[in-house]
Amino acid sequence: MKSEMARKIILGDSEANLLRVSRDMHLGLSSGEMQRVKNYFKNEGREPTDVELQAIAQAWSEHCSYKSSKIHLKKYIFGIAEDKVLSKGDAGLVPLDDDSAVAFKIESHNHPSAIEPYGGAATGVGGILRDVLSMGAQPIAVTDVLFFGTKRLKGFPDPKFIENGVIAGIRDYGNRVGIPTVSGGIFYSDFFSPNVLVNVGCVGIVNRGKILQSAIKEAGIKLIIAGGKTGRDGIHGVNMASATIERGKEDISTVQLGSPITKEPLIHAILEANERGLIYALKDLGGGGLSSVVAEMLEAGGMGGKIWLDRVPLKEKDMLPWEIWISESQERMLIASREENVEEILGIMDDWDIISNVIGESEKGNRLEIYFNGEKVLDVEVEFLTVPEMYDRKAVIPARKATSEIPKLSRDLTGYLSKMLSDRNVRTKEFAVRQFDHTVRGATVIGPFTGIIGREGPSDSSVIRPYWDKDLGVAITHGSNPFHSQTDPYAGALNAVDEAVRNLASVGAETLGFSDCLNAGDPGNPDVMGEFTEMLRGLGDGASSVHIPFVSGNVSFYNESGKRRIPTFPTILAVGKIEDINKAKTPDFKQEGNPIYLLGFPTTDLGGSLYYRLLRKKGGIVPLSNPKVLLNRASKLLNAIDKNMVASVHDVSDGGMAVTISEMIIGSDIGAEIDISSIGLRPDFVLFSEPQSSWVLEVSKEMEEEFVKFAGEDAIKLGFTSGTQLTVLNGEKRVISMDSGEITKRWKEGYW
Repeated sequence: MKSEMARKIILGDSEANLLRVSRDMHLGLSSGEMQRVKNYFKNEGREPTDVELQAIAQAWSEHCSYKSSKIHLKKYIFGIAEDKVLSKGDAGLVPLDDDSAVAFKIESHNHPSAIEPYGGAATGVGGILRDVLSMGAQPIAVTDVLFFGTKRLKGFPDPKFIENGVIAGIRDYGNRVGIPTVSGGIFYSDFFSPNVLVNVGCVGIVNRGKILQSAIKEAGIKLIIAGGKTGRDGIHGVNMASATIERGKEDISTVQLGSPITKEPLIHAILEANERGLIYALKDLGGGGLSSVVAEMLEAGGMGGKIWLDRVPLKEKDMLPWEIWISESQERMLIASREENVEEILGIMDDWDIISNVIGESEKGNRLEIYFNGEKVLDVEVEFLTVPEMYDRKAVIPARKATSEIPKLSRDLTGYLSKMLSDRNVRTKEFAVRQFDHTVRGATVIGPFTGIIGREGPSDSSVIRPYWDKDLGVAITHGSNPFHSQTDPYAGALNAVDEAVRNLASVGAETLGFSDCLNAGDPGNPDVMGEFTEMLRGLGDGASSVHIPFVSGNVSFYNESGKRRIPTFPTILAVGKIEDINKAKTPDFKQEGNPIYLLGFPTTDLGGSLYYRLLRKKGGIVPLSNPKVLLNRASKLLNAIDKNMVASVHDVSDGGMAVTISEMIIGSDIGAEIDISSIGLRPDFVLFSEPQSSWVLEVSKEMEEEFVKFAGEDAIKLGFTSGTQLTVLNGEKRVISMDSGEITKRWKEGYW
């Protein structure tokens, strides 16, 4: 199993030779890393095998090892609110009640989706389902946050082709596996051409007594592969995801092939085996395939082990051992079991028509050995395989703007609102979301749209009822604004935390935890690393201030092509808890004559706002979240909802308060008459700025007096729900006037 290229690791002296071997074998390792490999095998007194080189390349890839980000993640993110974390593994777990826990994670499938949009997005859904399943949890909801380009670039697919493929992949996989797609977002900008981002999340539920670990801490534990067969699809997937996309050099074979028809019974089989108490540890086969999963499970428990590759069920008979070892074929799980439980597990798999086989076992010691047809093809210390060198790369911290250009006040604010409602980042995403089944399993209390059937508006968070014998609800939402982050990565990240918390509070949910997907360009670029560390600082400041943990996450570097790269920004998946789903709130107005209040205050900072973008202005000061203010206002809102003071609520975000109120009108066909003169700012600042920690509330008129006493200075009365018209007055001057039909038309028909 030794090759000429492998021999040159030992015999060749030059850096050029080492890099050539890395390039020719698609290892993606640097000259320094290749030198480390060379020195290790010199000390071993032998040449490396192809299997060993490929295994090391998988484990040391940016995708698997976090070698450029872990130092900064430890500094800013790890350890926040650990008292609220039950467990961490392929996903994270937080308590829901005394008996159950919520498992959740968000991660990227960016590079595969840029190469093959349909398959990349579909297998992103498949992979995130397995992450949650690995914790012993039943998946209850899938989410997706998508970022599409708007400009056609020579040599790359048309943005519309990419968009249609991604949406179809999510639709087909999620619908066929029978898990509702309930939440997400779609963003558009030139800077996502051709660097499409597909951030997918999953939420699951598990009994606290059935939570699974991923570490193997005993010798003699059997390793069972279960699910789909292993093929050549997905080979070098993590290496591809750890490099920039080069025009015309994409390899579609690195993209995995998903099979939701296999995944659905696999989920049932795993959950049945876990319910019977048969599983010792569990991990999904994702990036790096068997190579990463086996080594990580053994290293986590301080064990060694043996694997027999010829026992792995294959799609193709002539596969080489290194191909089997690093293949990322989908729908596969690695089950660790005590010997006495093996036959029962295999029987369960057979009952569900799932292919499975014992392929190895754990041993005392620190070495992993792999055999293929009687020949030893890998013999390496587990720690060397799984622990690459960590990099503290050079970072240039971006300067924050101190001043902002004040635009001239337009005489046509109605026209600007009309443009905002039609803007592709605000207008309805029904053309995509209606393709996703968000009610399958019958547990969706609040979905992506709410209001009158046939004219629904957008919701802030989705709500799932995990148990039919309880009124307990799990709320699911996201926080992300690449436009804020492009201008100020620190503010953009801090504001993403704010958005996630206020979206959950909008439905009456207490925030339980966060998962983060961190999107960036080449970490070798000091500007990128400067933005990256500022982003982490913002996330850390926000999460630590509100005492909410990041329980899981993902880093996606190298999202760039040529001279084009994305801004550095996070996508946060947040979950919350609603004690009584009957009290959950939606944005659509409920009754004419109810008072409307702003909980919060507008800002004169317009950096990154939709208003600024429509004015074709760049830079500016991004409005900055104050976590203490967020905690105070969110607490007031949750108490007001619990005491039935609030009829409807919608957070202030893209497009500002004017868009917020318009979306509340869309779902209800009830208008509003408001007067903004008491606020004391220019009308466009009041209506179009995007302040943090702010909501528009429809207050029950019978409870208004009590609400005013309760909310205090945080609440500003705007007006009343009235008729079918949005009328905005600034004293005696009318500054906006739009009929609800026109508002709805702009929002719903802007796409067409």
